[in-house]
Amino acid sequence: MCGDDSVARFIPAIPHPYPPKAAAEWISTHKGKFDDGKEIIFAITDKADDKLMGAVGLILTPEHLRAEIGYWLGREYRGKDVMTEAARAVLEYAFNKLDIESVTAHHLRPNTASGKVMQKLGMKYEGCRRKFYFHRGEYIDVIMYGITKEEFTA
Repeated sequence: MCGDDSVARFIPAIPHPYPPKAAAEWISTHKGKFDDGKEIIFAITDKADDKLMGAVGLILTPEHLRAEIGYWLGREYRGKDVMTEAARAVLEYAFNKLDIESVTAHHLRPNTASGKVMQKLGMKYEGCRRKFYFHRGEYIDVIMYGITKEEFTA
């Protein structure tokens, strides 16, 4: 799915065109980062048939009880609140199981759909980092959101 330009165009960490072995290499890093307490990646799967739909993860900063959530979703699953449901479950995990105090997220300015997911999760707008990424030949602003444990619980 990461080979689909509609996924890669808004995520600077995903190269396009997507190299043939990139998915296997990315997946091979998950266990080590999990074991080191640095990152947790969850597959988003269809409840009916376990088909992969996307991924959602947390980059952890345990010394500050903080995390950053990130996600991507295959084209055919968008617009159905799949990502909102998956990200909400990951926020519940972060706040209730990992005892995280705050979670941040960001999206490239053109990716308004991702911003809507963040808003549906109760995340608050925290600012704009202007021309933060040089992506595909242009500088792009990054819009930042955040939520605290107290806000999420309320």
